Amino acid sequence: MRSQERWGQEQETQEGERPVRRQRLTLQSLKQLGQMSPPPQIPSDIHCMVIIGQIEGHMLLPAKNKTTKYEHLIPQLVAIEQNPHIKGLLVILNTVGGDVEAGLAIAEMIESLSKATVSLVLGGGHSIGVPIATAADYSFIAATATMTIHPLRLSGMLIGVPQTYEYLEKMQDRVINFITGHSRISEERLRELMFKTGDLVRDVGTVLVGKDAVAEGIIDDVGGVSSALRKLKELTSLKGLYDRNREEE
Repeated sequence: MRSQERWGQEQETQEGERPVRRQRLTLQSLKQLGQMSPPPQIPSDIHCMVIIGQIEGHMLLPAKNKTTKYEHLIPQLVAIEQNPHIKGLLVILNTVGGDVEAGLAIAEMIESLSKATVSLVLGGGHSIGVPIATAADYSFIAATATMTIHPLRLSGMLIGVPQTYEYLEKMQDRVINFITGHSRISEERLRELMFKTGDLVRDVGTVLVGKDAVAEGIIDDVGGVSSALRKLKELTSLKGLYDRNREEE
C-alpha cells in the first residue's frame, strides 16, 4: 500500500515537473537561437521548401546576404522524388531573384517532379523567382506580395561584340519560354511588361501586386498558406487516384 502511494506521489511529481522542463527548454532555445522552440512535428506526406533572399549561382555572395544555394536544393528535390512517403511539395518564395541559370535549374527540377507541387509567393517573387513560381502544378500569391518582371542583366566584364548581345537575347528567350510554357500569359504580353518604361524609377520593367499577377496570367490564384495546402492535398489525391488507375490497367 505504501509503495503504491509512493509511486503515485512520484508520478505526480514528474507530471508537475514536465511544464517546468518545457519552459526551461523554451527559455534555453530563446537565449541560444533567438527564437521560440518550433511546435512538435506530426507525420506528414507534404514537404515544405523555402526559397528566400538571393538565389546564389556559381559565385559566392557576401556573407551579409541571405541566399538560397541551388546546390542545396537540387539534392533535396532528388530525395523528395525518391521518397515514397512524400506525396506533395509546397514551395514558398520570398526572393529578390538572382543567378539566371541557377534559378532555371531549380525551376526545371520542380517542374519535372512526379509529385504534386504548389508554389506560394509571400513578400516577393522577383526576377528569376517568376519561373520558379510558375514551375509548380498550381501557384498562389499573397494579396500584398509583388513580382518584378524585368529584362536580364549581366554583371562583370563585358566584351563589346555582337555575340555578347546575342547570348543575352538567348538567355532572355529561355526565361520567357519557360514562363509562357508554364502559365497563361502570352509571350507578346510578357515582353511588353518586361520592357515597359515608367513603372520603375531607375529600371525597365513592371511590378505586379497580388491580383495583378493573377490577372496577367502568371500566377493561378491569390491565397495564403491554408489555400496552398488545401490545393496541394487536392492535387495529391488526384495524382494518387491516377496512379492507382494506371496500376490497375
